[in-house]
Amino acid sequence: MAAARVVVVGGGIVGATTAWQLARRGVEVVLVESEEPGRATSAGAGIVQPWRPAAGGPWARYSDLAGATWPGLAADLAADSGRDPSHATVGGLTVSHDLAALQGMAEELEAARAARSWTGLGRVEVLAPGRAAESFPVLDPSFAAVWSEGTGRVDGRVFRDAAVAAAERAGARRWSGRAELVAAAGRVRGVRVDEEQLDADVVVVAAGAWTTALCAPLGLALGLGPMRGQIVHLQVPDGGTAHWPTVMTLDEEHGHHYLLAFPGGRVVVGATREPDAGFDDRVTAAGQRQVLDAALTLAPGLAGATVLETRVGFRPVTPDGHPLLGAVPGWDGLVLATGLGANGLTYGPLTGVLAAGLALGEAAPFDLTPFTPTR
Repeated sequence: MAAARVVVVGGGIVGATTAWQLARRGVEVVLVESEEPGRATSAGAGIVQPWRPAAGGPWARYSDLAGATWPGLAADLAADSGRDPSHATVGGLTVSHDLAALQGMAEELEAARAARSWTGLGRVEVLAPGRAAESFPVLDPSFAAVWSEGTGRVDGRVFRDAAVAAAERAGARRWSGRAELVAAAGRVRGVRVDEEQLDADVVVVAAGAWTTALCAPLGLALGLGPMRGQIVHLQVPDGGTAHWPTVMTLDEEHGHHYLLAFPGGRVVVGATREPDAGFDDRVTAAGQRQVLDAALTLAPGLAGATVLETRVGFRPVTPDGHPLLGAVPGWDGLVLATGLGANGLTYGPLTGVLAAGLALGEAAPFDLTPFTPTR
């Protein structure tokens, strides 16, 4: 039987999308949001590049489906919310000094496109040194690159806020506070927020790195923890930054660092990956230095940029890198949707769509067994 009332715990991009998707289908929805510092959506960079040539099995289906659905989902959200959700296809550069490695990457992308029908990937091209800097002017011109036309960019805060607005337009209610699960006899019956109990047929927990603590009273030991990420926002003169592509690195020399730009001269550079920081939401000197050193190595033209702010987010990570997505064995009425790590803005909207379907008792479009929350 389809759920008539669903409580969604977590107001990030996954929870907001879940609430929107349920509300637009006529389900009674309550979205419970806490104000914990370090929420991952607010501190995400915003690169949307779901294509993973090396992925196999369910992870391949997951990433391919994300690439196929992103443009349509963003268009639906714009229509339902009356807002621009900020998604734009700007193209992406993967940079390196190793031309052979870049050529190999391009060949892998082309082979995967042919085998997996990646209609959204667009043109793939290897760019000689100097050409990448033509589209991202502050970049070190010595870098060669692979250009992928379909790569996108999104402001996670803007997309989340649009999804919440769309959910409210469709009748969803918002509730502020820290939730506790209400459960008995193998069934989750709702949540308690302060002294108020919100009953539900299904509870979807999309609480990011806080999901483990939320589920612990049920005896669930989840393989999920926070990974701190520090990410710096810079301001440069607005010379067409709205159309600059995203920049990622291919080789280990430059770590997991990236650059992307937004309208108005804002450039985002990041990010640290700190799995041992717990829920410490401080900006640290070492983190700031790491991000800025990497940014200036990739793009020395940013040396004169103004530092606007540093955001800190706790990415929800799992030991095997797969999300926690699905119904929870042994507990009726409970669906988990989290564990996207540093890819929350790439896969978060699709995860919200899938979580909404699971809450309604629908079959997933692919085998979710590797994503079982209690694996």
